[in-house]
Amino acid sequence: MANLLTYEVHDDVAVVTIDSPPVNALGFDVRQSIIKGFEKAAADADVQAIILACKGRTFFAGADIREFGAAPKSPLLPEVIALIESSPKLTIAALHGTPLGGGLETALACHYRVATADTRVGLPEVKLGLLPGAGGTQKLPRLVGIPAALEIITSGRQIKSAEALELGLVDKLCSGDDLIKDSIDFAKSLIAQDAPRLLVCERNEKTAEHKGKSDIYDAFREKNARRFRGFKSVENIIKSIQLSADLPYDQGLKRERELFTELQQSRDAAAQQYVFFSERETSKIPDIPKTTAVRTIDSVGIIGAGTMGGGIAMNFLNANIPVTLLEQKQDALEHGISVIKKNYQRSVNSGRMTEQALEARMALITPSLDYTDLSSVDLIIEAVFETMEIKKDVFRKIDAIAKPGCILASNTSYLDLNEIAEATKRPQDVIGLHFFSPANVMNLLEVVRGDKSDKDVINTGMRLAKTIGKTPVLSRVGWGFIANRVMKVRGYQTDNLILQGVNPEIIDKVIYDYGFAMGPIAMKDLVGLDVLGRDSTERTVESVLVSMDRLGQKKNGGYYDYDQNRQRTLSPVAIEVIQQVAAEKGIEAVAADEDEILARLLYPVINEGAKVLDEGIALRSCDIDIACIKGYNWPVYKGGPMFWANTIGLEKVLTKLREFEQRFGEAFTPSPYLVRLVEEGKEF
Repeated sequence: MANLLTYEVHDDVAVVTIDSPPVNALGFDVRQSIIKGFEKAAADADVQAIILACKGRTFFAGADIREFGAAPKSPLLPEVIALIESSPKLTIAALHGTPLGGGLETALACHYRVATADTRVGLPEVKLGLLPGAGGTQKLPRLVGIPAALEIITSGRQIKSAEALELGLVDKLCSGDDLIKDSIDFAKSLIAQDAPRLLVCERNEKTAEHKGKSDIYDAFREKNARRFRGFKSVENIIKSIQLSADLPYDQGLKRERELFTELQQSRDAAAQQYVFFSERETSKIPDIPKTTAVRTIDSVGIIGAGTMGGGIAMNFLNANIPVTLLEQKQDALEHGISVIKKNYQRSVNSGRMTEQALEARMALITPSLDYTDLSSVDLIIEAVFETMEIKKDVFRKIDAIAKPGCILASNTSYLDLNEIAEATKRPQDVIGLHFFSPANVMNLLEVVRGDKSDKDVINTGMRLAKTIGKTPVLSRVGWGFIANRVMKVRGYQTDNLILQGVNPEIIDKVIYDYGFAMGPIAMKDLVGLDVLGRDSTERTVESVLVSMDRLGQKKNGGYYDYDQNRQRTLSPVAIEVIQQVAAEKGIEAVAADEDEILARLLYPVINEGAKVLDEGIALRSCDIDIACIKGYNWPVYKGGPMFWANTIGLEKVLTKLREFEQRFGEAFTPSPYLVRLVEEGKEF
């Protein structure tokens, strides 16, 4: 066993310190070291109190991810916790950094907890499709009460130390920089007071009022129904927290473990854990090591103050990076800035931002109508109309005025970045930074690598994404890049199903039941049929509806009619238009049950993803999954299209695609890459 333990005695206080860089994860060696330290302290007759502490960045930050999927090895964390709780001495956890998950559960085994002012604690297991399985759902409610425990554990959020003190989760905040000295002083004061040694598991004063009552849990489910939909872990967490009030601790702990095991063996948890690791994988680029240079971005210019440009600007303002916002006309510029302020004002009104913060962010904007005002910025992003000639004209202008070393970025969604770059004399400085709408909300940033983009430019784009709170996914140049390209095929098949007489409500239901927040047709109405069809010259259902001034939710309804509460019903007008357009095109009705509808809509996404991999547009299948989850809200508990395909079985997907190819044509022709994977018995 590695020598991770330091054992010291200060008068009558033992300090058990673990040092296992980088984050003192609760792996096998760490668990053994804790047991060794506590056994030594228990055997020392002069010791009256034991402090459990960690060196380095943090108190135990949770489970050791290297043990995920491995056979359990004793001592397990519940055994460590049981030993701490059985200690005959007074026990204190000295917290710093981010004691999360099992780290916090370990701290809850002690009689008392002290923390530094910048400590953050939490139980984030829900984000891995799990629940805290070492007593967290039984102990936290006993300390903070049922309402707070429900919110904290189902959200998985990190709690600042001041809030933790107020909730009763920690007992003292350290005043200075020496956590160990303050902890020893606190321990001695407890000894002098003959302070009670009541374990958290023995307390019930904050859970007693809810014993045998289900109202609070039912109300919590109802209030959060939309947010929790589809997440099995949340329901098991709520059930487990209810046990903390209804059952004695030992019985509740046993049932917590059963509920944990049920989740641990689920496909949902496997998907969420895959997403957790994949999100960290997207920033790794094989030919760009961590040592690659990064260009300094202290100021940004954004061309276009419309919806997208304004949203992009907010990301940089939120990161305290000054923005010069450029428009062609004064009224467009003023409107764009007013929209940004209104967005921030909504945050102020909801209590998520102060007026001072709003003013500070607005002060970072420099409005401009003159390209030369961008001559000193470090990064210029164009967010103008999605037309190649307009984009190239903008890049010629910024190429003429931008300083040497300035990164020139396009927010294009579909166009050829290499062609855009060739409009400049510095294609090595050109990159794609493709934000998703609304840009100030959506988490994905596709960083598009041009054929001539310098490695330090690419590295800067990937790092910058983190700075502004985005998840970066690298894409090579190709129509639609990754997310738009693979998801576009779902849109094509939606239109085909509609014209083949499949009820739009059923299509929306199938996609909603799969886990998306909204079906594709309801989404069309939300975005606006005029927006979706504005570049089309073909006579379509949407072009006809727009000609009738049916634009969707914003005007007169679209596929659906809407009441004053925006409740929708399928429009007879839309049905008539669908039938009319289908007849004009000679499209016959096709029967399809819900399973077939799902396969026709989503199997092509898998197939397109295989093409994207085969063409080298995406580095990894997990990059496609993260792009779809972060850019299109693909349900995280499905793991994204490529992970989901593996769970279905690629042979089944291939067989269905071939069947659809025979029935409906080349839109379903399987990717050669998918065919190869099946022939070789491999997965994505």
